[in-house]
Amino acid sequence: MELPIVVGVDGSEHSLRAVDWAADEAALRGVPLRLVYAASREGDTDTPLAGAPGRPSVKELADFVVDTAARRAHRRDEKLTISLQVRGEDPVPALLSEGRDAVALVVASRGRSRLAELLLGSVSLGVAARADCPVIVLRGSHDNQAMPGKQQRVVVGVGDKPHSAAAVRFAFDEAERRRAVLEAVHVWRRPLYETPVPAHQPGEPATSHEQRAADALAMALRDPVAAYPSVAVLEHVVEGAAHLVLLDASSRADLLLVGAQRRHGPYGLQLGRVAHMLLHHSACPIAVVPQAA
Repeated sequence: MELPIVVGVDGSEHSLRAVDWAADEAALRGVPLRLVYAASREGDTDTPLAGAPGRPSVKELADFVVDTAARRAHRRDEKLTISLQVRGEDPVPALLSEGRDAVALVVASRGRSRLAELLLGSVSLGVAARADCPVIVLRGSHDNQAMPGKQQRVVVGVGDKPHSAAAVRFAFDEAERRRAVLEAVHVWRRPLYETPVPAHQPGEPATSHEQRAADALAMALRDPVAAYPSVAVLEHVVEGAAHLVLLDASSRADLLLVGAQRRHGPYGLQLGRVAHMLLHHSACPIAVVPQAA
């Protein structure tokens, strides 16, 4: 059985944009799309739905939300295989459960609650921090589509540690499917005790720190480059703060990917400062990809 793309829906315009994106992603991969609506109690939503009759019951609301989302997804691709799931529980555990057997989870950055104006909703952050599969959070001034994409570029942050390996693989796969350029970015920092030196000119040898960073990036890309020969790759080694460098890169990308390290216990992924900053401020959709221990 093919694993689906799962998207969380709540009837908000943000979630319908996520449906658009998820439908494109499912079509791109040739997999089913699964629409999930979850609410633990009546009154979870604070604002009425456009087009919904009066104050609907829990069941009427759920049916309206998933039916509207299904129609919207079919407008993106009428050949999509779509399944609907309504769960009587809080959205985060419901989506985490659905994500155990999914290619990826797609969630909007904000929903319909009174907290909708926050930078990032609690559902998207909670799912991104704990899911077993890649989580794509729809941030930024994107155009509601996964393909073909305006920028024709996928960006992946490549760290020193192995937890970026899964993100690199996922990024190559996305770039190949979109026929996009893959920009692999490795950020390094000079030790505080060292005095900065002027940037070397073309033809001059790189500093030892920069060379080690370039070697680390080349090593991280070696196997994926061989596995995806059709993907054009740009390798960027940049000195600076990782979150600032990647935020800048997100402005020229259709999708930004970062890795997250799996750890034991109930807390799921270990999302560090960089991932948190990117989830809150990325200029494009961002995928958090878990790396199994």
